[in-house]
Amino acid sequence: MKALFDNIKGDRIIWAIAALLAIFSFLPVYSAASNLAYIGNGSNTFSYFIKHFVHLFLGFSIIYGVHKIPYRYFRGLSLVMIPVILILLVVTMLQGSTIGGANASRWIRVPIVGFTFQPSTLAALVLMVYVARYLSKIKDIEHSFKDSILPLWIPVFIVLGLILPANFSTAALIFSMVILLTFLGGYPLKYLSVIIGSGLLVLMFFVLTAKAFPDLMPNRVDTWTSRITSFMDPDVTVEDYQIEKAKIAIASGGIQGLGPGKSIQKNFLPQSSSDFIFAIIIEEYGLIGGMCLLLLYLWLLFRIVIVAQKSETVFGKLLCIGVGIPIVFQALVNMGVAVQLFPVTGQTLPLISSGGTSIWVTCLALGIVLSVSSKRATEKIQEDEDPHPLEILSEAL
Repeated sequence: MKALFDNIKGDRIIWAIAALLAIFSFLPVYSAASNLAYIGNGSNTFSYFIKHFVHLFLGFSIIYGVHKIPYRYFRGLSLVMIPVILILLVVTMLQGSTIGGANASRWIRVPIVGFTFQPSTLAALVLMVYVARYLSKIKDIEHSFKDSILPLWIPVFIVLGLILPANFSTAALIFSMVILLTFLGGYPLKYLSVIIGSGLLVLMFFVLTAKAFPDLMPNRVDTWTSRITSFMDPDVTVEDYQIEKAKIAIASGGIQGLGPGKSIQKNFLPQSSSDFIFAIIIEEYGLIGGMCLLLLYLWLLFRIVIVAQKSETVFGKLLCIGVGIPIVFQALVNMGVAVQLFPVTGQTLPLISSGGTSIWVTCLALGIVLSVSSKRATEKIQEDEDPHPLEILSEAL
């Protein structure tokens, strides 16, 4: 065990925050799992606890393995992974699976192993690394908007276009993070305004097409519309069921909460262990517990910014910001949905909510940040060179 801790590199505070979030997650997940066990026809609460433990164990194994890889290798890996991600997204979209008549083709089942995986979550991470790579290559180099369309924006819009039909919130989150990263990377504002405008036009065209030909995207646009309408409408409707139960849970928690495992609304809230787990946390641990959790995420954001600032290369800075900030942003969105600051989005609470894909991709992002903070490359890395794939493989092995 001592040898394991001696081999841990990188920012120790980030390690500590990730460990605290993971350890704390067992309590609300175990509590909220009682509802899942009831629905699961013969399942028991402890089985969900074990499943969550396995997800976190594999997640921290990912952190440990990834943080050992010199971060410059992620430049080349992003080029390799973009085609892989596109294939996975196409396969996922072609599944055409529906739940309650709505397009829900977000998951693919991995053969032999049998578990489901959500490619859009991994696609978000790969795309951020790819954008960071491109921005680091053009830093301090004269380039036009036309020069950036094919190598930068075409891959971005293809990935978003494949995610959008089944998962608008994830597509919107990715687009927002890409815009933020390009802004921080020094991409001209006049070009960014064109991209934002183009993105809005594409979204409008997609919505109009889906409305005109509803069989292409069954009910998904209607779902987005109903969520936004319900959010803007002060009157309580049937669509407000989840958010109303979440608000009841938050109001019941008060300052100190009802106590661990004593939540009542977990029995009525459909997504009590994932999308709305923050409401269950406040019901059981009160405003104090909710604020402590918020401060942990803000502390993580602070450390990510510190690591980015201390990085020796432009790619290291942009990579750290690109994969790190979305973790905290997603957490804030999840919390905002629970307290009705945002419409229902379906975004999980990183390292807290149950679900393998979310945990593993979050851990992969943290491993990349820790790779940057470990400063494995002591010399200044040439920003215009990508490591050869064979070099990446031999070094990793």
